[in-house]
Amino acid sequence: MTHFTAFLKDENGATAIEYGLIASLISVAIIVALTALGTGLNSTFTTITAELN
Repeated sequence: MTHFTAFLKDENGATAIEYGLIASLISVAIIVALTALGTGLNSTFTTITAELN
């Protein structure tokens, strides 16, 4: 029974899961930001191409 209560009190795995969630949220934010930047750059280059023609 003491092994079971020690297992329930152990929080090492929970910390690893929290770090994994934080890393995944940061990566999603980076992907969203780069997608928006890419869309803006595409619009800018389309405008420049239209002006040059």
